Amino acid sequence: MNLVSITDLTGEEILEILDRSDELKRSRSETGQVLARKSLATIFEKPSTRTRVSLEVAMTDLGGHALHLCSSDLQLGRGETIADTARVLSRFVHGIAARVFDHATVEELAFHADVPVINSLSNREHPCQILADLMTMRESFGYLEGLKVAWIGDGNNVCNSTILASALMGLDLTVACPPGHEPDGDILDEADRLGGRVKVVADPAKAAEGAEVVETDTWVSMGDEAEAALRENVFEPYQVNSGLMSLVSDGAIVMHCLPAHRGQEITDDVMDGPQSAILDQSENRLHTIKAVLERFLGGSTR
Repeated sequence: MNLVSITDLTGEEILEILDRSDELKRSRSETGQVLARKSLATIFEKPSTRTRVSLEVAMTDLGGHALHLCSSDLQLGRGETIADTARVLSRFVHGIAARVFDHATVEELAFHADVPVINSLSNREHPCQILADLMTMRESFGYLEGLKVAWIGDGNNVCNSTILASALMGLDLTVACPPGHEPDGDILDEADRLGGRVKVVADPAKAAEGAEVVETDTWVSMGDEAEAALRENVFEPYQVNSGLMSLVSDGAIVMHCLPAHRGQEITDDVMDGPQSAILDQSENRLHTIKAVLERFLGGSTR
């Protein structure tokens, strides 16, 4: 059982994870030792704050241990195949979490590993992030079905997972992106097959109008640095600022998966303002990954 895509979970399973995340958040000091004497290998091809800290703290809280493995620490950097790395790690640990550049890497790890593999970010999806996002939305509104969500900015990996999760959970999602930066077409097709209500528009105001949740992310993802100046120019009309937030519904919240480039995709007054749920969203990375680790590693007896 792997978590490579958010669609590896059903809507019912996502709700079970969110319910457990709520419990873990309420009683962090009483988490228990469900992963005692279990180890998680965490592979990082990209730098991280929230992903690394949440994984390591979660394993500690649950009684287990996380091994931080940069790609330069592994024999992958000297030519060992992904398949051999997966097979060898499976003999040592109870699970693998991988934060990688290429989605094919985490797919290959999952194919060859004999232990659960969790996608901690790839260029296609970020399922761990969207679980925290869903938890934050439900905390704020008490429900997910029919919640009106606006994604403003790049049609990137987090956007892809948001689209797929919206189909699984019944969110009413509108994505506003500059032409040429829309979400992957096959992601939209998959969401359509799942019965999702996803609209893609070019006008950020159209997406924000009446929205209950406004989400954004950096305009320049890791790997896109060479395009930074061009992207900043193209995405400037997609900034989440007070003008855009004047269009949302009463009680709306703003979310950003972080790290944020303040003054680019989001302004300080919005990020630090009363509508911001960004710090709650960030904290919820811990509680949701604990629920995921319990679910995926708890039954392992290796």
